[in-house]
Amino acid sequence: MNSRADKWIATGLVMVVTGFSACVAVADDEPVFSQQSTRITQLDNGLIIEGQDVESGDRFTSGFSLTAGINPTTMPALDLGAEFSYRDSDAVPVSGQRLVDTTSLGGSLIAGIRLQDGFGLYAKSGLANWDTDGATGSTGLEENGTARVEGFGARWHNNGVISQLEYEHFDDTTLSHLNRINATVRVPF
Repeated sequence: MNSRADKWIATGLVMVVTGFSACVAVADDEPVFSQQSTRITQLDNGLIIEGQDVESGDRFTSGFSLTAGINPTTMPALDLGAEFSYRDSDAVPVSGQRLVDTTSLGGSLIAGIRLQDGFGLYAKSGLANWDTDGATGSTGLEENGTARVEGFGARWHNNGVISQLEYEHFDDTTLSHLNRINATVRVPF
């Protein structure tokens, strides 16, 4: 078995085991995968829709993401959701001297589980369709394609402070500049 399959099996087992453990608790009304986002709306059925601007630290990439999440009433420790994202990158260095502009549209399904004391884990999996325009010297590179998106994260809500750690990976070298590890701490007031 390859390491990717091992990673997915291990993630699945952790979620199943923790999902049926006795230490499950219900936290706040936000899904466990909720980011530092602007809440757009909350529907009567509990569906929460959030939006967020996306900007990379290296200033190559900007865009937005929309997340919809729900906490099923029959399973209070489980959060389910979907994410749609648009990212536009300008003059990204690829393969040495080559600079390319990339645009990507992506969609992912997200599942999270809430554990005791405001701690939760989540995982996401999806696809991103991308297209490039060569800025300089981009001959020989693919111009478009589809990449797998996978990620996981953890969120801890304690005494009003919300800490979150997330890893996201795009399975294509053209989009490797979008791979990220993100850590945030929020203190709502």
